[in-house]
Amino acid sequence: MADPSPAQRLEARLVEHGIRDARVLRALRVVPRHRFVPPEVAPHAWEDRALRIGHFQTISQPYVVAFMTEAAGLRAEDRVLEVGTGSGYQAAVLAELVADLATVEIIPELAESAAAILKDCGYSRVRVRSGDGYHGWPQQAPFDAILVTAAPERVPPPLLEQLAPGGRLVLPVGGEDQTLVRYVRTDAGLVREELMPVRFVPMTGAAQGPS
Repeated sequence: MADPSPAQRLEARLVEHGIRDARVLRALRVVPRHRFVPPEVAPHAWEDRALRIGHFQTISQPYVVAFMTEAAGLRAEDRVLEVGTGSGYQAAVLAELVADLATVEIIPELAESAAAILKDCGYSRVRVRSGDGYHGWPQQAPFDAILVTAAPERVPPPLLEQLAPGGRLVLPVGGEDQTLVRYVRTDAGLVREELMPVRFVPMTGAAQGPS
């Protein structure tokens, strides 16, 4: 029997750590993670850890990507917004799960490179925009799910406002101590749930307040 591939070993590790959604596991197995990192760290792409991608940003640990994606409870028909495109890896994972995906990146160079990599990897239908994700993407709203991959100290009100009925917002919140939080828009209002401690780069732009 052939040895398992790096993707298969990563999938087994995710299962060991509690990821159960078969669609999420498949997405992380088939998305070519090594294509979304700089060449110098590509040999480590399939390890379960965050990696630097330049501009003081990182590509998230695969377990965190899987956990957040699973927590969003995505359906194929969902309209989804990602805030913080980074390298484009999380967007590629989401594109394996939903047909309608928009993503916003505040650093123009990252937005441009992510769009090119996504297109080259076959995810050309992902809409990539350079802008401040604190404000979401009101022209594309409402969204069934919003995932945020940078940590504001407080939840951006525009993101909550852009949730459709039943919509889920999954994001890290905090400064030194960060918590992954899920908001769900119900008939009775917003329901907040704390999921786990995390460590993300801080959200920049309007999230930081007046300079």
